[in-house]
Amino acid sequence: MKRRTFLASSSALATSMAAPAVFSPLKAQSRQETLLIVAENTPNMMDIHGVGANRPSYEVSWNTHDRLMTYGVKKDASGQDHYDYSKLEPELATDWNVTPTSATFKLRKDAKFHDGTPITAKDVKWSFDRAVTVGGFPTFQMRAGSLEKPEQFVAVDDHTFRVDFVRADKLTMPDMAVPVPVVMHSELCKKNATATDPWAMEWTKNNLAGGGAYKIERWQPGQEVVYARNDEWKNGPMPKIRRVILRIIPSAGNRRALLERGDADISFDLGSKDFSELKASPKLTIVGTPVENAMQYIGMNVKQKPFDNVKVRQAVAYAIPYQKIQEAVMFGQSIPLYGGADNKAKGTNWPQKHGYNTDIAKAKALLAEAGYANGFETTLSFDLGLAGINEPLTILLQESLGQIGIKATINKIPGANWRAELLKKNMPMITNTFGGWLNYAEYFFYWCYHGQNAVFNTMSYQNPAMDALIDKARFTTGPEYEAAVKGFVDAAFEEVPRIPLFQPLLNVAMQKNVTGYRYWFHRQLDYRQLVKS
Repeated sequence: MKRRTFLASSSALATSMAAPAVFSPLKAQSRQETLLIVAENTPNMMDIHGVGANRPSYEVSWNTHDRLMTYGVKKDASGQDHYDYSKLEPELATDWNVTPTSATFKLRKDAKFHDGTPITAKDVKWSFDRAVTVGGFPTFQMRAGSLEKPEQFVAVDDHTFRVDFVRADKLTMPDMAVPVPVVMHSELCKKNATATDPWAMEWTKNNLAGGGAYKIERWQPGQEVVYARNDEWKNGPMPKIRRVILRIIPSAGNRRALLERGDADISFDLGSKDFSELKASPKLTIVGTPVENAMQYIGMNVKQKPFDNVKVRQAVAYAIPYQKIQEAVMFGQSIPLYGGADNKAKGTNWPQKHGYNTDIAKAKALLAEAGYANGFETTLSFDLGLAGINEPLTILLQESLGQIGIKATINKIPGANWRAELLKKNMPMITNTFGGWLNYAEYFFYWCYHGQNAVFNTMSYQNPAMDALIDKARFTTGPEYEAAVKGFVDAAFEEVPRIPLFQPLLNVAMQKNVTGYRYWFHRQLDYRQLVKS
């Protein structure tokens, strides 16, 4: 399935994104079998292993590829479905046996890729080999669970796959159920590989090699993705929805209008203002779930002046208009991470409040102590694909920084390019949201603060003492674990390479006849449980 095929196959459903009027009514039967989702941001590729794959691309991968295992479900405090981190359930694997040295998986014998080719253990091994070899995000994600080298992965026979452990690691099994270790059609990929691209990375940007619950019927980059149910899928209960259209509507007002008018079924990642206002709507179901292990933050690149000076970073932390952001940007629909009693860790949970609050006088004094009494100029960058929050947030921050002499020029980066720019680690100042998939403090810090090539350590922060504490927490328990977590949290608050602002909510609005929504740690929609009555 080539990108030009998608573009050539566009029909009357391909429309301008300018206004709600572009959505013509669908026939009753077609509308009943089709789920229309409107969102702000677009997937930028189909391959979760690809360089710069963004968060919407995780949704593509999650719904079109299988993994060996998935997570169970539980109810959260408000009675909504929530993934259950404590329970691993079968997907491509029917069962598994774990010993101190390995895990052996039995694969379904009737599972097939989208083109009808049987899925075998050789495909699982090739896919795992690929994930630990291509570098960047996928390889680092696999390493987070001590999945590090091809020699660990063994195709015992067509329907038996074994993972040999390199060490005892509590994250090894959970890490095989996150979005990255997808099972790909190895022979199809090999046919499209080249001498310079042995893993077919260029081809899989725009083409699927999966066997998951949904196929891609059409993809118009920046506009829409159309999914069709894979009626031959064997790796779970057959989804109820036959067709899913993910349509990109940059305007929050247009997304809301489509939803209120009943033309759209789901608005995903709804803006805080709309969320707060629509909660009273009798026509809609509104769900807001705190995003685990996640925060919106201000980041400063410690390898660039003046942010190499900790007092400058602390000055920025005291200059941020936290309460204004909470009220005027988030409309109270987030969990504040500022204004704690001090900058000392309180337990092993993450995220937690730091001790900074808005104090312009203190910020000015710290800047003067750092040698910048007259301030300086810098650039403040954000993801335009999430402009609903990022744009008003950066405007408030720009104004507040101006009060202490820092002139910040706002740099808006298109959503499709944001991840690639972020991972270059050369932007002096950013706002961003990051969430760790596995809900442990050390997992978040492993990604964001570890100095040994941590992918999302986009602030280029290096602290060997912190690295040692993160590594210790990954492989220990009890009092030693607690001491390690408190140690690296204390260091993060004192040196503030990134300043936590708030813990976001994942806000979803649905028509009343749409049920089955489930919160997932990857913050994307799983179409398989959704039902439209």
